Amino acid sequence: MFIRDYCNRNVICCEPDAPIAEVAALMRRHHVGDVVVIGVQQQEQRVPIGIITDRDILVETIALDIEARLFTASDLMSTPLTTVQEDASLAEALGIMRGKRVRRLPVVNRAGGLFGMVTSDDLLNVLAGELSMLACLMTEQITTEGRLRK
Repeated sequence: MFIRDYCNRNVICCEPDAPIAEVAALMRRHHVGDVVVIGVQQQEQRVPIGIITDRDILVETIALDIEARLFTASDLMSTPLTTVQEDASLAEALGIMRGKRVRRLPVVNRAGGLFGMVTSDDLLNVLAGELSMLACLMTEQITTEGRLRK
């Protein structure tokens, strides 16, 4: 399976000059903890250049008692952006996330356009489901063997 099979295709984005208050409002409206900053669009594709998380806003403005309204998305975004190709495997994506110590990973197509977003929470849910099925298999095997070997 490819990482594109696990990612969220509905990615909330903003322009680099978006005021931080607008970015925070997007997070609130869409119930997300991150917004991807989009650079110059190439061939009608949204090209990600950075990411802002709710934690970025908190740590860089509120915690320092600095007015958030003084900042734009480009001021607080994390860049350079770590991404993964849509045809990468789940293991490759996990390796990138672990190696770069990121919990959110934009998924891009071959042209660098934004395809989706995968988060550590998404992958934890996938892996938990797989482990649950494996645990059920083990339990069912014992039950089946008990019926067959009376």
